[in-house]
Amino acid sequence: MPCHYPAHYVFDGESDSWQITFRDFPLQQAACYKRDDVELEAQESLLTAIAIEMEEGRQIPPPSAQQADEIAVHLPVLVQLKLELHNRMLETNTAKARLARQMGLNGAQIERLLDITYASKVEVLEQALFLLGYEVHISVVAVRKP
Repeated sequence: MPCHYPAHYVFDGESDSWQITFRDFPLQQAACYKRDDVELEAQESLLTAIAIEMEEGRQIPPPSAQQADEIAVHLPVLVQLKLELHNRMLETNTAKARLARQMGLNGAQIERLLDITYASKVEVLEQALFLLGYEVHISVVAVRKP
């Protein structure tokens, strides 16, 4: 289940900053002044892009394949689950109010469940996905050390 979105970064001498762009979110851009901050800034910008897409009610695209000149920006597991719930609700045309009733929750609780900045319980997200007809599977993979 590890999820990484590709990001491209390049130093811009005119602004004296590192410019970060995403193929999967072409309107999202970020910048930072230190090379060491590129990965962190890219992740924060990616989370912002996902939050905007969710607020606008649009499907979140799956990550594109990483190209040689790009970095892989990690998406936290909790955000992945919220993203999947959002996409599955759109696919199944499930209204927030309907899901709230099925789960015995109120509207504010469903809003928090879909808020990528809120620390929801994994079990509640798993239950919501199950009610929509989906199971959650996870995997743990070794990462290469530099």
